[in-house]
Amino acid sequence: MTGQPNGTRRSAAWFAAEGRNGFIHRSWMRNQGFGPEVFDGRPVIGIANSWSELTPCNSHLRDVAEAVKRGVWEAGGLPLEFPVMSLGETLMRPTTMLFRNLMAMEVEETIRANPLDGVVLLSGCDKTTPAMLMGAASVDLPALMVTGGPMLNGKFQGRDIGSGTAVWQLHEEARAGRLDPAALVEAEGCMSRSRGHCMAMGTASTMACVAEALGMQLSGSAAIPAVDARRYALAQEAGRRAVALVEEDLRPSAVLTRDAFENAVRANAALGGSTNAVVHLLALAGRVGVPLTLDDFDALTTEVPVLVDLMPSGRFLMEDFYYAGGLPVVLRELDGLGLLHRDAITVSGRDTGTETAGARCWNTEVIRPGEAPFRPAGEGTVVLKGSLAPDGAVLKVSAASPELLVHRGRALVWDRVEDYVVAADDPDLPVTADSVIVVRNAGPRGYPGFPEVGNVPVPKVLLAAGVTDVLRISDARMSGTGYGSCVLHVAPEAAVGGPLALVRTGDWIEIDVPARRLDLDVAPDELAARAREPRPEPVDEPPRRGWAKLYVEHVNQANEGADLDFLTGGSGDAVPRHSH
Repeated sequence: MTGQPNGTRRSAAWFAAEGRNGFIHRSWMRNQGFGPEVFDGRPVIGIANSWSELTPCNSHLRDVAEAVKRGVWEAGGLPLEFPVMSLGETLMRPTTMLFRNLMAMEVEETIRANPLDGVVLLSGCDKTTPAMLMGAASVDLPALMVTGGPMLNGKFQGRDIGSGTAVWQLHEEARAGRLDPAALVEAEGCMSRSRGHCMAMGTASTMACVAEALGMQLSGSAAIPAVDARRYALAQEAGRRAVALVEEDLRPSAVLTRDAFENAVRANAALGGSTNAVVHLLALAGRVGVPLTLDDFDALTTEVPVLVDLMPSGRFLMEDFYYAGGLPVVLRELDGLGLLHRDAITVSGRDTGTETAGARCWNTEVIRPGEAPFRPAGEGTVVLKGSLAPDGAVLKVSAASPELLVHRGRALVWDRVEDYVVAADDPDLPVTADSVIVVRNAGPRGYPGFPEVGNVPVPKVLLAAGVTDVLRISDARMSGTGYGSCVLHVAPEAAVGGPLALVRTGDWIEIDVPARRLDLDVAPDELAARAREPRPEPVDEPPRRGWAKLYVEHVNQANEGADLDFLTGGSGDAVPRHSH
C-alpha cells in the first residue's frame, strides 16, 4: 500500500500538497532549476547512488546515474539522485561487513523519508549490493538495481590475472621467493586497469549475478563490463523501466519470493560463486519474510553442477563471461536441467523463463552446457555441521583441494588472526601438511564485524616445502576471490561460546565433506569440563560507543545472515508526518 488515498502517487503528499507545506516542498526544489511542470503528478524516481572515491569499484557510478536519469526523463518521470553510504571492501577497516547493516538502514530510512514513488539502486562493491537490496526491500517501493559492472580482465606478463585472486596468488609467490618485489608492484597496475568491481567471480560479481537471478536486475545486465557502452545503455533502459514499475505497482515483495531465492541459490552454485552470497541471501530473505535457512543452500544445490569456468575456481574472468552470454545462459542451462523456477517474476515484468529462453552461449569453454559441466554437481558451496559447528559452517568445494575434503589432523589454534599472520612466517612453526589451522574470534561479534580473514596464508615453512594448501577453519568469512580449503562462518562463533572457543592446540579435528560433517574429536565430558572453566577475557576490548557497540549487541549469527535482530522484516513506505 502507498499510504495515499485514491491511488495517488506517494510523492503527491509532498508536491501536490496545498498550503504552507506544499509551498515549502516545491519552492526549495525549484532552486535546482526545475519548472512547475515537474510537479504535475509524474512518478518521482529516486536514484540511490553509492558512488565514492573511497570505493574504487563504485567510483564511476555518477556517470551511470546520468544514464539512468536520461531513461527516467524519457519515460515521463522525475529523477532525483541522492547519496547513500558507500562500502569499499578494498579500503574500509576493520571490515565493510561491520557496516552492511548500517548502510541498509540508511537506504531504508532515506527512501521512506523522501517524496519517492520508486527507486533505482546503484551499487557495485561487495556489500553495497546486498545492503541496498535489504534497505529497499524493507520499504517495498517499486525498485530495481543497476550494478556498476566488472573491470576489464587484468593483463600481467602475457597472461590474464583476476582482481583479488591474483592478490592471493602473487603474494604467496612473493612470500615463497618466486616473484620479484618489483614485479609485484608492476602487477598492481596490471590487475586493476579500468573502472569497475572485481572481475573474478568474487563477491561483487557474485552478488551482481545474484541480483539478476533474483529478478531485481534487468536480464543480461550483471556481467556487462563497467567501461562497455552497453552498461550505460542498460542504465538508461533501467531508468525507463523504473517509471513503468511505479505505473504497474510492481514491488520487491512480488519479485523476492521463495522461488526467486531458490533460483538465486542455484545460480550461485552453478557460477561457483562466493560463499558470502550465503550470508547476504539469508539476511535479505529475513527482510521480506521468506523462509530460507542455511540448510537450504545444501539441499537446493546437490544436483547443481558448476557450469562456469571462472577464477578463482577456474580460468576465465567476467569479461569473458559476458562475451560468452552471461547469466541468462546459465539460467537457461539450469532450466534445461529442471532446476529453475521459470514462473518467477522479474523487474522487467516478464518471468524468468521468458527472459532466458532465447539466451545463446558463444563460448562453451567459459559457460559449459548442463550435460558437460565444468565441475560435477555438489562442488559449489556446501554446509557442514557437527560437534565443531552445531549451527553450521560453509566450504566452497570448487576452491578447495580434493585431498583435504576428507581429512583428520591436529589443531593449531590462534585467538587473533594478527598473531597467526606473524606465526605463519616463523621458520620454526611446528606445522605439517596434515595440521588444521584454527583461527577464532573473527565472527560477527568477535572481531567485530565478520571480516574476510578466513583464507589466512599457508605457513611459509609449508610453502617452501611445496605444500600450497592446508585445512583452515574459522568463524570468519573469506573474500569471494579467495581460494583454498577454508571452512568458514563456523556457528555459533567463538565469541558467543561456540565449540570453536573450546578447541586447543593438539586436538583432533575431522572433516568429511561428502558426509557434510565437521567434528572436534574430543570426549564430551572433556568439552563440558572446558566449558565450565572461567572464560578468558575477550582478546580485544569490546566497543563502548557508536555503531560498533549497537552492532555487537544486536547482530545475529552467521547462519541467520548476520543482520541486526531489530532489522529483520520490513516497515513499509507509509508517508511520515509533516516536517513543518
